[in-house]
Amino acid sequence: MSDSGDRADVTRRDFLRGSAALAAGLPGLGPETQSREGQQQKNRRPNIVLYISDQFRWDALSAYSLNPMHLTPNLDAMARRGTLFRSHVTNQPVCAPSRACLFTGQYQNKNGVWRNGLGLKSDAVTLATELRKAGYTANYIGKWHLAATAAGTPNTPELRGPVAPEHRGGFDDLWQASNELEWTSHPYEGDLYDGNGKPIHFSGEYRVDFITGLAKQFLTSVREPFLLVISQLEVHHQNDCNCFVAPKGYAERYENPLVPEDLKFFPGDWQKQLPNYYGSVASIDESIGEIRKTLAQRGLEDDTIFAFVSDHGCHFRTRNEEYKRSPHESSIHVPLVIQGPGFDRSMRIEELTCQIDITPTLLSAAGLAVPATMQGRSFLPLLDRKVDDWRNEVYIQISESQCGRALRTPEWTYAVAAPDPAGPHMPTSDRYREEQLYNLLADPHQLLNLAGRHDNPQLVHGYGTPPQQAAAELRERLLARMAEAGEARAEIEPRLIYP
Repeated sequence: MSDSGDRADVTRRDFLRGSAALAAGLPGLGPETQSREGQQQKNRRPNIVLYISDQFRWDALSAYSLNPMHLTPNLDAMARRGTLFRSHVTNQPVCAPSRACLFTGQYQNKNGVWRNGLGLKSDAVTLATELRKAGYTANYIGKWHLAATAAGTPNTPELRGPVAPEHRGGFDDLWQASNELEWTSHPYEGDLYDGNGKPIHFSGEYRVDFITGLAKQFLTSVREPFLLVISQLEVHHQNDCNCFVAPKGYAERYENPLVPEDLKFFPGDWQKQLPNYYGSVASIDESIGEIRKTLAQRGLEDDTIFAFVSDHGCHFRTRNEEYKRSPHESSIHVPLVIQGPGFDRSMRIEELTCQIDITPTLLSAAGLAVPATMQGRSFLPLLDRKVDDWRNEVYIQISESQCGRALRTPEWTYAVAAPDPAGPHMPTSDRYREEQLYNLLADPHQLLNLAGRHDNPQLVHGYGTPPQQAAAELRERLLARMAEAGEARAEIEPRLIYP
C-alpha cells in the first residue's frame, strides 16, 4: 500500500477511535479537550532541516529555468511547492566564512571568521543556540569547517576531524561530523566523528549516500521539535586530487554536457570536470529525495521546514586560479529553496537575499525573536510581498584570493580590492581600488568588465546608466555598507583607465 494510503488508514482509525470514545463519554475527549489539542497543534513549532551542498552552482537547478539537463527533479518539486529564491547571494564566497555568516547572521567583522582555518567563538550566538533555548534539539551531520586549525592552516591532521563540544556552535545534541571532511575522507571511504570524538568509518559507499543514511537513521527516532543540519561535501572537489568525483557511472551519463555561458568563453578546467560535477549534482538531488521520503514516512513532512542552500558557487578556474573567492555570479550566486510551513506558496522571490538573512528568517519562521547581535534580516515579509522597505542589495566580502569588497544590486556588480600584495592575508584594508563593474541586465554572464570605461556612445549603448556614473554611485553605497558592517572608514580609488 502507498504511504498516502497508510496515512489515510491511520487517520480513519484515529477518527473512529475518537468517535467511539466520545459516544462512550470517556474523560479527556470532550469538546474543551479537543479545542485545547487543536490550539496546541496550531502553536506547534516547526522542525527545521537545513541541507547544505558545498560549491553548488545556482544554475544547476532546473527550477531556475536555465539548465535543461533535469539534474534536480526533487529540488524542482520542492521549488514548485515551496519558495524559490532567484537572487540569493553568499556574503563570503569561501567555505568557512560563508557558513559563519549563515549560522550567526553576522558579517565577518563580528563573527571573526574571515578566512578558512578560523573557528567560531565558543560563545557565538547561532541558529542552534537560539533554537535550543526554545526547546529544540540541535543536530549536525557532515562537514563543519568552523573549528579553528592551528595557526589557521590546513596542515594539522589532529584538528581536521574531531571537534570539541565548545567549538560546535551550539549543536549540542547529535553530532556526526568532521571539521574538514575533505581531508578526513574520500568519495568512497573515510571518517566522520561522533560526539565523543570517536571515528565513524565508512568504506565502499559513496560519501553522499553514507551521510544521507546517517540522516535517515536520525529521523527514524527523532524527538520534536528538532533542528537537523545535513552538510554534504559534494559537489565540492576532492582536495588532494583537485578533481570532482561523481558516483560510479554517473559521469558517463553527462558526457558532452551543457556548458554554462559564463564558462565557455574562458579557459579553465570545466572541459574535463563538468561531467563529474553534474553527476555529483544529481547525487545530491537523489539524497534530498531520500530525506524527504523519510520525513513523509514518519509523518513529519507537513511539520518540517526544509531549506536547501550552498555556501558558494564554482567557476572552474575561469576567474582566478581556483574555484571560488571572486565577486562573479559563478562564485557568489547560490541556490536557495525552502519548503514547508509558511513557505508552501509556489512562489518565486526576485528580491536579493543573502546568507546572513537565513538564520533570522528561520528563527522568525519558528516564532522566535531575532537576537540584536544579528545583522541579517528575516525575509519572511517578502513572501507576503511587503517589499517597500527591503534594501535590494547585498554586501560581499572576499578573502584568501584578495582582500576584496563588492556590492551586488539587481543591475550591477561593483567590486574593489586592496592593492596591497599582502591582501589575501588581510581581513580588511583602509585602501581599495576599483577592479570590476558588470551590468547584469545587459551582460548577465559578466563578459565585459566596465570598470574604468569612458562614457562614450558605443560603450554606453545598451547599458543604461553610463559606467562612470554608475561606479561613482556604487562606490558611495559600498562605503556605506562597509561602515554599517562594522569596518573602519576606507578609501576607494576610482579606476580611470581601462587597461
